[in-house]
Amino acid sequence: MGKHPSSANSPDPLNRVLFGLRNRHLFVLDLLIFCAAPLAAVWLRTDGVEGHNGFFYLVQYADALAFYTLVAIVLRWLVFIPFGLYARYWRYASVDELGQITLAVSTATLLIVLTFFGVLRPFVFGTAGLNRGDLPRTLPFLDGVLVLIAVGGLRFSVRFLERVRQRSRNRPAQTTRVIIIGAGDAGAMIAREMQANPQMGLEPVAFLDDDLRKRGAVIHGMKVVGDRHNLRDAVSTYQIGQAIIAMPTAPGKAIRELIRLCHEANVPVKTVPGMFELLDGSVTVNQLRDVDISDLLRREAVMTDLTAVTRLLAGKRVLVTGAGGSIGSELCRQIARGKPAALVLLGHGENSLFGIGNELRQSRPNLALQSIVADIRDADRMWAVFKRYRPQIVFHAAAHKHVPLMEDNLEDAITNNIQGTRVLIRCAEEFQTERFVLISSDKAVRPTSVMGTTKRVAELLIQEAALRTDDCFVAVRFGNVLGSRGSVVPYFKQQIAQGGPVTVTHPEVRRYFMTIPEAVQLVLQAATLGGCGDIYVLDMGKPIKIVDLARDLIRLSGLEEGRDIDIAFTGLRPGEKMHEELFFTGESSERTSCDKILITRNNPEQAKALMEQFTSLHAGIDALIAAARSGDTVESRRLLAGIVPEWRYYESGQAAASSLSQASILASATPSPIIRPAKA
Repeated sequence: MGKHPSSANSPDPLNRVLFGLRNRHLFVLDLLIFCAAPLAAVWLRTDGVEGHNGFFYLVQYADALAFYTLVAIVLRWLVFIPFGLYARYWRYASVDELGQITLAVSTATLLIVLTFFGVLRPFVFGTAGLNRGDLPRTLPFLDGVLVLIAVGGLRFSVRFLERVRQRSRNRPAQTTRVIIIGAGDAGAMIAREMQANPQMGLEPVAFLDDDLRKRGAVIHGMKVVGDRHNLRDAVSTYQIGQAIIAMPTAPGKAIRELIRLCHEANVPVKTVPGMFELLDGSVTVNQLRDVDISDLLRREAVMTDLTAVTRLLAGKRVLVTGAGGSIGSELCRQIARGKPAALVLLGHGENSLFGIGNELRQSRPNLALQSIVADIRDADRMWAVFKRYRPQIVFHAAAHKHVPLMEDNLEDAITNNIQGTRVLIRCAEEFQTERFVLISSDKAVRPTSVMGTTKRVAELLIQEAALRTDDCFVAVRFGNVLGSRGSVVPYFKQQIAQGGPVTVTHPEVRRYFMTIPEAVQLVLQAATLGGCGDIYVLDMGKPIKIVDLARDLIRLSGLEEGRDIDIAFTGLRPGEKMHEELFFTGESSERTSCDKILITRNNPEQAKALMEQFTSLHAGIDALIAAARSGDTVESRRLLAGIVPEWRYYESGQAAASSLSQASILASATPSPIIRPAKA
């Protein structure tokens, strides 16, 4: 038995007894039992025989009894030691230990019986001066029973005293009365654990179980008082302050029903999976860990060599817009590892910006870090920021990205995603930023949504600036980012936590997916590749069905579709596509020096069309921003469709401005001046 010095020094005498007891002490006590048991067996067998009491026969059989006792001791030790009866921690003895004791005593008794009848009675007793007498033939059996009772009782008295000590130790002044729903193995074990650990402040008082055969049964001193429908009455009768569901094999729907009943009874409810459930498979490891986003990707995650990135960032002044978002914050973490001379975090949400700023200050105390709360649409504010910090590299991650939300907020999508991008580009031109990386979206390709269309305009601004200035302006097209704020995975996880259903727009909707680390690596690599006006795309493999993603997430949460969680189809929302695309018609792709990163290439016809479009791009954007600021959504849609003719949308049941010619829209617009940087 292990030693606990701190407990051994306790002033509690019961503690001193329990923690001072060792297996060597049990060895000595067993020796006394082995010596006394044959005497007691003979006395019990012969007491009252022929008018003599048992002591008369003890004297008569003294020599033979002593020899028998010596042989029995040896045989018992030959069995007890290999069976481990002197190598166990008896304070936590259980049914297994009781079985081990019974088996050891039975084995030793069998050896003694064979020796008694095969050797001792026919050959030993009566020789060598031993009085053969007539030792009772029942002696080995009575002896074995007495040894079993004494040896088992001694060891389980240790377990009993330990339980008494635990119940009296650290008992809180107030306890919460608990009812356990489920009187099976799990419920019994939870009850026993609470009884053994009163310091938890939980006192189990009753069980509920739907099995009628258990009604009225008593388990660990507690009665099964009814089924789930008796919960409200039981809560009132027994003054219950906590309900615990102990039904590890029950389906999720049954658990949700029990939770509902507990809420109706106004009693807090918990489920307590224990280690036994993990061992017997009732609770899977998936239920005990967060879902790994990479489990949902259905392909190997893309890893790129960041050596070139480190060389690019080292000693540079870097600005990240949208720094508080999922992508922006991870960008900041990765950039900080590249040891830039300074890192400027710019964002509109002060809470998220505060969070990533504090994180980086703790992890990178030597980094020159500045957090700026500002709106990228504010040209004067952005000009002042660029003038003060003169960033050499800009990562533009600030954007409105939610498709259905932007359908109803066209004006803000235009001013933020288009006007804000143009403001940053003009500042980068004026202050001679070396590299500018725009984060775009696959929704910008043949867009059907306001969000995708505004992102396409931002791409055009990047390409136009690169062509006009010959500076390093590039864009990166993202697929859906798994786990980013507001994306489908956190939404599905929330629905699963609430018991479902998980809502999917359509069973055939497919999307390209990437993880946050993949997205950030793509942005950083794009900065190193740095062709003028290039658009980069990650090779994301095949698109994944959203419904398959939902099913994977349910499975990885340890649940089963239909049994625990349902999937409901709600229909496509405004602006959503069935399938996303990565390239426009006429665009092709080529591998870059980074194998998993593609670069888009325009055919001659498309390149010529883009050149013509760039001549009046800013004039069209000026008119578009003016319409958005005035709140004229009809005109805003018409102008937006003129800049991006590929935008397919419908208004009042008829095709809208996508059929209008771009020239007619731009003819009335007044061009705006373009700020040109002074070349070094």
